[in-house]
Amino acid sequence: MERSRSFGAVAEDYERFRPGYPDELVALVSEVAVGPVRRAIEIGAGTGKATRTFAAAGIEVVATDPDVDMLGVLRRECSGLPVTAVHAALEELDPAAFEPFDLLYVAAAWHWTAPATRWDLATGLVRDGGAVAFFGGPFVLADHEVAAVEDELIAAYAPKGRHVPAPSAVDAPMLFPGDEMLADGRLCDVREREVPRRFSLARADYVRHLDTVSAVRILPGADRSALFADLAAVLPEQVEVRADLMVHTARRVGDATDS
Repeated sequence: MERSRSFGAVAEDYERFRPGYPDELVALVSEVAVGPVRRAIEIGAGTGKATRTFAAAGIEVVATDPDVDMLGVLRRECSGLPVTAVHAALEELDPAAFEPFDLLYVAAAWHWTAPATRWDLATGLVRDGGAVAFFGGPFVLADHEVAAVEDELIAAYAPKGRHVPAPSAVDAPMLFPGDEMLADGRLCDVREREVPRRFSLARADYVRHLDTVSAVRILPGADRSALFADLAAVLPEQVEVRADLMVHTARRVGDATDS
């Protein structure tokens, strides 16, 4: 099973146990654009966690995702909002089929896109002066000692760990995808900002959240069950979670010579 296509089987749990996104993101992202942000396209929308935040602010959103089960939940949860769901991965989209958008945004999914084509497609979908935005971050236990125990248990079943390795070089001027944005002449005013988030979850809910993480989803069923039992035996009844968002934004410029 591909990690990027492993979420559909737990779409309902993804919706229930993954956090949403703060309203402040809309202003943080929109302020980068020249002119109003009325229309947006979302890549890898999942069950619509971020979709609802932007659509509730009055922005018309075309929400794309390659998983039909995830989109089924999105359609239900976004009922009544100005949202159009499109069953497609970024690589399956044709920019010529859309009027250029004021904003392209991605919530914790850009690392699943193809490096060779993602920036051509992203910039092709956005008007001159429009904005691109990418936000996400690891969902980790705030208590370092408890987190170390969790990491050890997860490594016993998934030796590579649960987090997708960042594609950025250690000495990159910004974290991914900011480093790639800085290198693309079609983007300017590249910014990297952090939005703190903290949650308190019951142990059972936290374990259910872990079952929506791709590195865990691709494990054999018996290994997943054993891992969850091990975690339930060592985690406290209530866990404190840190889920800070790293937000990267930039503005689309007309050609590589603009600044």
